[in-house]
Amino acid sequence: MRWGLGRDRYAVTPGLYAVGQPDEKSPVLVSANYKLSFDCLRAALTGLSAWILVIDTKGINVWCAAGKGTFGTAEIVNRLKQCQIAGLVSHRQLIVPQLGAPGVAAYQVKQQSGFQVVYGPVRANDLPAFLRAGLQATPAMRQISFSALERLILTPVEVTILAKQILIAALVLVVISGVGAEIFSFSAALTRGLSAVSAGLCGVLTGCVLTPVLLPWLPGRAFAAKGAALGLLTATILALGPYREAGTSGWISLYLAVIAIASYTAMNFTGSTTFTSPSGVEKEMRVAIPCQAVAVLVAGLFWIGAAF
Repeated sequence: MRWGLGRDRYAVTPGLYAVGQPDEKSPVLVSANYKLSFDCLRAALTGLSAWILVIDTKGINVWCAAGKGTFGTAEIVNRLKQCQIAGLVSHRQLIVPQLGAPGVAAYQVKQQSGFQVVYGPVRANDLPAFLRAGLQATPAMRQISFSALERLILTPVEVTILAKQILIAALVLVVISGVGAEIFSFSAALTRGLSAVSAGLCGVLTGCVLTPVLLPWLPGRAFAAKGAALGLLTATILALGPYREAGTSGWISLYLAVIAIASYTAMNFTGSTTFTSPSGVEKEMRVAIPCQAVAVLVAGLFWIGAAF
């Protein structure tokens, strides 16, 4: 799932699940039907007894589903009635993930079902301590961390979602690399094409992997700017190393392409962070994408020109 393979089909059936040997006094925890979320919750409850109420979020995780509206008040109330939770437990409390709060109106859940919503910790691993403390969360349980390792874990899918675009771009690069004084050379298409594709992949990895890992330390607030800054460094390393004999046109193409690609792919990570807002991302894209497109176009022209 971290690579995004089969992610759209990774869901469990909504309904009521038992962990351990739950009874009428056992807590009721609400979860999304995205299987990775569900499995993390079950793993955190090892050795405990609880009810898990899985609501239909269309296979989307809690945080994203809350933003989309599928992890919400109406679905929780509806699932409570369908599963007849009121007849299984003597208490009237639901433990809802904190990151699901944007989609849930606690007072409406109370009015429509009689169940009080208690917001649990950010992370499922903190649930045992949360339950032992009488449903009291510490400040640390309410805080979202986003360390370099946690950002790195999210990067594989950033690469795989671009697989189709990368393949198309690679084919285009191979074709234009064969254009030269001889009209078209298959030998040049192979050698120069491989060189161009390699540089492009360096730009992708810079934007998709290195930028997220180094995110807090890169200059600027816009992700496009952060990716461009790191792309400049990557292009310089390539120009001083394997591309040192590329010539002026080749270097101009290298810098423009790597910087633009790194900048563009870095923007994909905006949806994986707490650093951004929808309006901020839209504003950034309106400015950055035209600049990136022009840079790639000019890079292509210089790359073709370098063959003459």
